[in-house]
Amino acid sequence: MNIQQKINGINKDDLAADLNRTGYALVKGLLTAEECDRLIGDYKTESLYRKTVIMERHQYGLGEYKYFDYPLPDVIQQLRESIYPLLAPVANNWMKVLNIEKQFPEQHKELIEHCHKAGQVKPTPLILQYGQSGYNALHQDLYGDVFFPMQAVVLLSEAGSDFTGGEFVLVEQRPRAQSKAMVVNFAKGDLLVFTTNFRPVQGSRGYHRVNMRHGVSEVTSGSRYTLGVIFHDAK
Repeated sequence: MNIQQKINGINKDDLAADLNRTGYALVKGLLTAEECDRLIGDYKTESLYRKTVIMERHQYGLGEYKYFDYPLPDVIQQLRESIYPLLAPVANNWMKVLNIEKQFPEQHKELIEHCHKAGQVKPTPLILQYGQSGYNALHQDLYGDVFFPMQAVVLLSEAGSDFTGGEFVLVEQRPRAQSKAMVVNFAKGDLLVFTTNFRPVQGSRGYHRVNMRHGVSEVTSGSRYTLGVIFHDAK
């Protein structure tokens, strides 16, 4: 079964319900072990990337990540184009209930056209590598005025055997209350969709906006690789 067939098999209602309830949704086994290993194996193929970032130099954390250049590898292009149409209706409903006058196009290529018209022409999918003691500080991936409110990651390494620690962390910054942390454990090849910067939460007086940040806890042993799939492009 190829990626498109797997994505076609995703229950859209369950995906939307999870995103609305928690700000994240897990799709198990989207990439095969072979596809994950191929992406890891290509990490040193510098011609695939437009930029390398050493995280500690910018106080982002401890580790390294590389932004892919266009044309993207087929598997990443497929993920970007195929998952986006499942998320756009959820994102548009979020804008509606929060009274934000913004609507996202149905197809990913149209979002990219909006990005490019705004001067955001650099691809944002990336691969991240953490060794022992590596971590990623809490952050948001926006990159410009045009941004999509959800993104995704695929774990390329196997938790418990390739690495320990390194849990994915989401922090919900609740208004007039202390922040809530959520730890998400997932397996090699699983895809996690989550909120990029905010989501709506229903209260006694209607919906209100809750800001979200994400990061990775300290890797205690081994090496952890992750594919990041961001749908908008960067300036």
